[in-house]
Amino acid sequence: MAYTVGEVAQLAHVSVRTLHHYDEIGLLTPEGRSGAGYRLYSDADLVRLQQILLYRELDFPLGETARLLGEQGSDPLRALLGQRGLIEKKLARDRQLLALIDKTIDSMERGMALTKEEMFEVFGDFDPAEYEEEAEQRWGDTDAYAESARRTKRYKKEDWAALRAEQDAVNARMVAVYDAGTAPDEPAATDVAEEARRIIDRWFYPLTREAHVCLGEMYIADPRFTKTYEDMRAGLAQWWYEAIKANADTGADAAADTEGVS
Repeated sequence: MAYTVGEVAQLAHVSVRTLHHYDEIGLLTPEGRSGAGYRLYSDADLVRLQQILLYRELDFPLGETARLLGEQGSDPLRALLGQRGLIEKKLARDRQLLALIDKTIDSMERGMALTKEEMFEVFGDFDPAEYEEEAEQRWGDTDAYAESARRTKRYKKEDWAALRAEQDAVNARMVAVYDAGTAPDEPAATDVAEEARRIIDRWFYPLTREAHVCLGEMYIADPRFTKTYEDMRAGLAQWWYEAIKANADTGADAAADTEGVS
């Protein structure tokens, strides 16, 4: 069947303007045109639109969505399996948060306060003080350590929770890109590496791409860090290091191009 842009907009609960934009940027170009030149969408177009909207719900930028769909080619099943995994993780997290809210409401209604442990157990076991001694021994005389200590000293529980949410989001994107079979030097991979670098830069200390490569080396040299990534996916630690290195190389190439133009 063929569907007009208005019919698709109504069916998918998006605006006609959104569909026009997807067409203009090459994200969703309908297969057909009417005799008058109007867009006509096929059933295959509707499948692709569903995939786009699923990635949108997972907060993927349109550029990254386009790259992921391009890498998956004409295999919608592969895309859906990857999206299902991401949504399962999100659902599990949402269930944890919902359970905490219900537990807190119940305690308030019964006039009983939760323990401090119960209030914050859902945010994970990460204790920022756990590695302080080792970090000080390794990097205590560096400017980066001093800046990180200065910033984190004022962080409250909600700050650590916000940081954890950002890290969880970038990890989910990293795994999705890896599962799509993306090479570590492709834009989808280097974009995630760049976002991971920016999280450290925003929350802890200024981090250049070159310094990020040094961290990446630690991810594959220190078994504790390696295990973190290998628990997500086998082979992910080495792939992640290579993506970080490729991102640094991309930044160096861009800088060189800029110098050449100037």
